[in-house]
Amino acid sequence: MQKSASLPLPPADALAASSALSARIDAAIDANGGWLGFDRYMTLALYEPGLGYYSGGAAKFGRDERDGSDFITAPELTPFFAATVARQLAQWLAMGLDTVMEFGAGTGRLAADLLLALEREGRLPARYLIVELSGELRERQQATVAARAPHLAGRVQWLDRLPDRFEGVIVGNEVLDAMPVRLYARQDGVWHERGVARAGQGWRFADRAVDAAQVPPSLQAIPGTHDLVTETHAEAEGFVRSLGTMLSRGAVLLIDYGFPAAEYYHPQRAGGTLMCHYRHHAHPDPFLYPGLQDITAHVDFTGVADAATEAGLDLAGFTSQARFLMNAGITELLMTLDPNDPRSFLPASNAVQKLLSEAEMGELFKVIALTRALDDAVPIGFARGDRSHTL
Repeated sequence: MQKSASLPLPPADALAASSALSARIDAAIDANGGWLGFDRYMTLALYEPGLGYYSGGAAKFGRDERDGSDFITAPELTPFFAATVARQLAQWLAMGLDTVMEFGAGTGRLAADLLLALEREGRLPARYLIVELSGELRERQQATVAARAPHLAGRVQWLDRLPDRFEGVIVGNEVLDAMPVRLYARQDGVWHERGVARAGQGWRFADRAVDAAQVPPSLQAIPGTHDLVTETHAEAEGFVRSLGTMLSRGAVLLIDYGFPAAEYYHPQRAGGTLMCHYRHHAHPDPFLYPGLQDITAHVDFTGVADAATEAGLDLAGFTSQARFLMNAGITELLMTLDPNDPRSFLPASNAVQKLLSEAEMGELFKVIALTRALDDAVPIGFARGDRSHTL
């Protein structure tokens, strides 16, 4: 387990849990001949039962490091995010659908606020399903829904696996970026898969040459021979295919940070997009405090769209978060507050500005909509500024 003098030191019990996870990772490396693919390392660090970042008991979502959290998501930032997303969901629910399914529900804030907003829109679903494997997060979600929307809590059900078939609306905010990625490095014109090996009491990156025929097509398309590091997203693309297999009729709305493939695999993006988050500090070391920090990569939305269409889904829209939220009426919702009351209006408008600003979340985050067997009405969030042609 590696440490950093520039980041806050975890409490003793968290360090003990991280040490236990480190021992399991060491054992996995040894069992695999001294080298572990980075995707497998990332799976252990994030999802190892009871110890991984998303499957353990550490706080993750919050406003600053004093509450023990590591980052803040849009639903935690302002209820206007959910209220605006609800307008898009309401359009689809009006097409004879009565169930919403959420992935990556986090604290449950998005679920609670979506239910309240859909109630106001007159499109309250009969059921709101949350797919959640973490017992700690499930308890937190239940508490959040009970506190924020107690009269709607009976509509919420938790699942620990995908149903075979589903008809309704699927929503996921910052789900794809947390799925394990494979790392690749091009060195002297030759592609290598980047894995993890032991190094004293910690780990180091270790590269293995890849046969030219086994190099993923997205990497083969990167021009030049200069050195670079990047990621591929088989796990996220497989997840989208599974949604396509499951969805008999309905829509999928996914919101995350990322780029189309032409930007993602641009030859000047030589360092890749892998990033870690610990106590509201972003840093590049995935080996720091395993189980106590998030490890993430930007999303290749072209790969997501291709996986969806291969699974029989229709691409209904792709745009920036700012354009989506403005199309769906976030500024109209904000103006329901009294601008002459600075104590309520200024914090709300500042939060909305973070969602829309190109310098904050507005351009980096993208929104993609996928549908099956719905009418061809343009989704309201993509009525203007659709970028599907860039995928």
